[in-house]
Amino acid sequence: MGHAAELLGVRQGFLRSLDAAKLLTPQRSSGGHRRYSRYQLRIAARAHELVAAGTPLEAACRIIILEDQLAEARRINTELQQHHDNRPGASAE
Repeated sequence: MGHAAELLGVRQGFLRSLDAAKLLTPQRSSGGHRRYSRYQLRIAARAHELVAAGTPLEAACRIIILEDQLAEARRINTELQQHHDNRPGASAE
């Protein structure tokens, strides 16, 4: 956790608070140390950015979850649109 906190420029307690808020659930090493994926580090950096701008932690977590859901919905929409456009007999509008 210390290395992750150092990489992000945050305190270890901030990363613990994200774990407690259930925004991140890091893997644990055999020695019990938290291990963060690159995706989790990006989420933690976004949370820190929001909190540093004055957003309460709970609200920052909700914003991040909604941003993630929106990105996933857009990805699915793009895939469906591509599938529709590539369908035999699909007309260009």
